[in-house]
Amino acid sequence: MVELNTPQLDAVFHALGDATRRRMLRELATGERTVSQLAEPFSISLAAASKHIKALESAGLIAREVKGRTHVCRLAPGPLASAHEWLAFYERFWTDRLDALDKLLRSEDARQPSALKHGEDK
Repeated sequence: MVELNTPQLDAVFHALGDATRRRMLRELATGERTVSQLAEPFSISLAAASKHIKALESAGLIAREVKGRTHVCRLAPGPLASAHEWLAFYERFWTDRLDALDKLLRSEDARQPSALKHGEDK
């Protein structure tokens, strides 16, 4: 079971809470990108892009390597597994609840007279 109150998990959800950062991660899923390439699709400065990249880096979602004057980023998907595990708990919770509701509705349908099931009045 994933620890629920870890700073790492908090940082991951903080990083994922921004649409720009989510799009950057999606780009990195297809391969390495420079900071300039990550900033390009957005109407933001390189300084703003760098702040987003630092948030992703702090969460452990990307790794940055300096090659000369160029900063190259790549996806580090490990922390996403923790977020997925945390979300999976609630997926199981809602699946169980919806299965119980389905069972209840089916048993209620089975107890109804057949004329009412077909929308006919008595």
